[in-house]
Amino acid sequence: MIYLDNAATTAVCDEAVKAANEGFECFGNPSSLHGAGLKAENIIRNARGEIARALGVKDKEITFTSCATESSNTVIFGAAKAGGKRRKKIITTTIEHPSVAEPIKALEEHGFEVVRVSPDENGVITPEMITSQVDKNTLLVSVMHANNETGYILPVQQIFKAVKRISPETLTHCDCVQSFMKLPFKAKDIGADFISISGHKLHAPKGIGALYIKSGVHLPSFILGGGQEGGMRSGTENVALINAFAAAVGKLSPIVVQRYETVSALKSKLALALSGKEGIRIHSGEDCSPYVISIGVERIKSETMLHFLESRDIYVSSGSACSKGKKSGVLSELRIPDRYLDSTIRVSLCAENTAEDIDAFAAALLEGQANLAKMK
Repeated sequence: MIYLDNAATTAVCDEAVKAANEGFECFGNPSSLHGAGLKAENIIRNARGEIARALGVKDKEITFTSCATESSNTVIFGAAKAGGKRRKKIITTTIEHPSVAEPIKALEEHGFEVVRVSPDENGVITPEMITSQVDKNTLLVSVMHANNETGYILPVQQIFKAVKRISPETLTHCDCVQSFMKLPFKAKDIGADFISISGHKLHAPKGIGALYIKSGVHLPSFILGGGQEGGMRSGTENVALINAFAAAVGKLSPIVVQRYETVSALKSKLALALSGKEGIRIHSGEDCSPYVISIGVERIKSETMLHFLESRDIYVSSGSACSKGKKSGVLSELRIPDRYLDSTIRVSLCAENTAEDIDAFAAALLEGQANLAKMK
């Protein structure tokens, strides 16, 4: 199997599997005061420290969640609860992941003003396009770091810095699911009050994520109960998955740059293999994350190409895994030519992919282009 759908989920690394098993063996409740509970609590404490170091933040600024969707929902609905009586404006983009777009839409249906900034004619979102919308009524600005369908990297540091200069009370949130442990950065480089991250995008298991909450920024609790996670996220912690998440981060953190360079070389190899091929367009430019590559094959339906590649044991996506086959609005927003909108697949890499994987994929893609039925 050649797996090229790493933006959807990644294979769990051996270190994470081992750490999960250690967590399962340590079955005590972290809130219990006896030895078994304290052992579980220590695992969580150490894991929190590992992830905090990777982001360059304080341990207390990390809250464990079940996934990045929960992290982002916590921020968006929490911001509305905290400041929604005084400020009613939310600014975001038209290319956000559904975990951000849908809760914002829900708030809009309850009376909040939502400004969605679209890319310009070149498919670019500039800081000025965001900040020109900020005023004294702005509650929250939520902008992703790296787009999950094309790898497009947004200028978040400049955006959030300018937002705070204009309106210090405005809260800022960044979805870093497709960039954490892939692009070299720390939380200070992003400059957001809140950052959402996920485990299963970086070789940890599904069902675990985290939320960075900047010290001094108030956010109401999203899940109420026993007061776990400093009162932010009640519910008995999943020691096994937290330990696995930290193990994956601990493995990747020292080699983020090395892995980035490896994946960049694979992307360049793929671009060279497809260069000049009529009817094939790579939508992800050199300034995009190398981990996500959007490719259009003119007049061949993306789902048809996906299943053809699957017949060759090559696994890609027809877009965001969360879209479940629905037509992508992100591609049109990013000014992808209309003739490619129904003919685009997403190839998403990891550093474990090989040059041979790229060769096999390129050959299969060209074979499919030559033999599959064309749309009229």
